[in-house]
Amino acid sequence: MTTQLEDALKRAKSENRAALIAYIPAGFPSYEGCKKVITVFQEAGVDVVEIGFPYSDPVMDGPTIQEAATISLRGRTGAPQVFSTVKHAHSVGLATLVMTYWNPIEKYGADAFAQEIASNGGSGVITPDLTIEESAKWESAVLSSQINSIYVVAPSTTKDRLARVASHCSGFVYAASLMGVTGTRTSVSSGAEDLVSRLREETTLPICVGLGVSTREQAKSVASYADGVIVGSAFIKILLEAKSEAQGLESVRALAKELALGVREAR
Repeated sequence: MTTQLEDALKRAKSENRAALIAYIPAGFPSYEGCKKVITVFQEAGVDVVEIGFPYSDPVMDGPTIQEAATISLRGRTGAPQVFSTVKHAHSVGLATLVMTYWNPIEKYGADAFAQEIASNGGSGVITPDLTIEESAKWESAVLSSQINSIYVVAPSTTKDRLARVASHCSGFVYAASLMGVTGTRTSVSSGAEDLVSRLREETTLPICVGLGVSTREQAKSVASYADGVIVGSAFIKILLEAKSEAQGLESVRALAKELALGVREAR
């Protein structure tokens, strides 16, 4: 049995393009506002949505996502809101992932957390701070709930470790394009293409690149060598700067359409 994520990546490949993956924290810009953003993503050509589990100490995230997480936590977003947001994303037809640090999973219970993802139509979970050496409990939970487990590799990851981490992934391997935190960049690191090339020697899984993509041209560039292009901070920045919810949604729609064109122009 394949997940909706695996189907979405296969569909993009059959169309000779990379998938567009958009990130939004649950509860941002508000609980209902987040659901509206996800609906706009689907209408504008996004293939997969990553729903962030807001966390008080997001070590991998830059100031933009940290600010969004703070707003979300202020609105009392917790596990029930994250799971219901997953359910909404699934209901509008998007393959859905949750990105979360390990602490909320451990607090909730690994088996229960994985089962909630599956029960609400989610395809899997990205765990940026969980190492494969410490993931036995999580991998057992993922296996029994039949969801994808996605780990992150970086340009500094050694050849041997790339192979080991990739062997623990399902769905795709998350390639962080640079050393550092999330955030938009004027250009995507040249290390990203090299990292994808190195990963291709170790795995047949799809490889999706995140950290720094914010424009159609950048999406086009990354889509020329990756199987998926992940965009987060660019959408959040738009929503933080918007004068109103309606303006924010229209700006998100415009950017998502541009990025969707970018991933389709690459090959």
